[in-house]
Parts: sequence; C-alpha cells; structure tokens
Amino acid sequence: MSQSSSFTFEPAAPENQQLDPVRGDRTGCPWHDVKAKLRDVGLRPTRQRMALGWILFGKGDRHVTAEMLYEEATRAKVPVSLATVYNTLHQFTEVGLLRQVAVDGSKAYFDTNNSEHHHFFIEDQNDLLDIPSSDVVVGKAPVAPEGYEIARIDVVVRLRRKR
Repeated sequence: MSQSSSFTFEPAAPENQQLDPVRGDRTGCPWHDVKAKLRDVGLRPTRQRMALGWILFGKGDRHVTAEMLYEEATRAKVPVSLATVYNTLHQFTEVGLLRQVAVDGSKAYFDTNNSEHHHFFIEDQNDLLDIPSSDVVVGKAPVAPEGYEIARIDVVVRLRRKR
C-alpha cells in the first residue's frame, strides 16, 4: 500500500521583514490574507499564486520587476518559472491587486500600492519611489478618442544626482 504525500508551502520570513514589537509576529500580509485577497478578486488560490502573493504583499508597498520577484521566489525555494512569474503578475494586475508602471519601453515595474499616486524613478539605481497624488497637479487632460475613456494618468518623474 503506498502512501500519498502532500506538499505544503510555509514561507520563511523575508530577510528584511520587521517583527511587530508588541505581538512579536511578522508584519505584512499573513498567509490567510493572501488567500482572501485572491478569492476576493475571483482568482483561485493556487500554490504558486499563494507563494508569489505572499512574497509580494508580505513586505508592504513596494515596486518589483518580474525578474526581481523570480529571484526572491528562487531564494525562498518556491518552484516557479520566470514565465509563471510574468503570468501571475499580469493576472494580479488585471484584477487590480497590482499596478503596472512602465518606466522605459522594455522595463515594467509592478506596484503593490494600487491607490492613486505617481512615481519618482531614480535613474542610476533603477528604483521607484511613490509620490502622493496630492503632490502632483495634472493640468488639463486630453479628450480621449471616440469609444475610449482615460483609465488613469501616470506621472513618472525621472531623477538623477546633481552634478
């Protein structure tokens, strides 16, 4: 008689995640919250979505590329391909869990803060920082072509060190 074994992923605390000083537990997004987030937007909480969601949302608001998330998943011993990471990021974006921020034609970041805000892009570090929407005044928006509406306006302010 053979016994079946099941695989359960219990992620370790991320390297830079803080402990709550009062309760002594991890801050960020608990495992059951990831499952609820996925179900609330109609996504089935598969093992890979759960693991990638925990890595993404367990560290608070942040900006990641697919390659960055893939490296984090690899370090956490989550068995996913880069293609799965891309697909999951795009699925999360489609349902509103993430915002995609295009910096260059070939570089896209995914933002866990999906509230209305803008970004600084620090060119020499390839890093994004949030700008509160109240700090940016967008003038007159163009009229959308017939049959379209403006989904949102993203402002990316590129920064470099003073010379």
